[in-house]
Amino acid sequence: MSQSDVQLFERAAAVAERAYAPYSHLQVGAAVRTHDGRVFEGVNVESGAFPLGLCAERAAIARTISEGETPDAFEAIAVTQVPCGGCRQWLRELDVHRVVYPGPDGNLVTCTPEELLPAAFEL
Repeated sequence: MSQSDVQLFERAAAVAERAYAPYSHLQVGAAVRTHDGRVFEGVNVESGAFPLGLCAERAAIARTISEGETPDAFEAIAVTQVPCGGCRQWLRELDVHRVVYPGPDGNLVTCTPEELLPAAFEL
């Protein structure tokens, strides 16, 4: 694992404390790095109407795009939890090259979105 991926994970971990998680109390942070080295952060935001919550990965990706980047700009994303199924679809569809997250033993894992979601939905 590269030092830059470890630093990206540290950014995700630092931002996680800003998450809004009054129901699950699971604060998740994410940090996206683009090919030009810019980093965009996001956190999970829960809602009492559970389907309306927002995962940290999707928040970080949406912020990156809203700042003018295109999907081909995503180099890596670090997340403080294993990505959910919906986020795995986003990661794969938006062509993120690497995903960094803590494995079951607490050590960081690096993989591709294809490894996380081998049979993604495609239009």
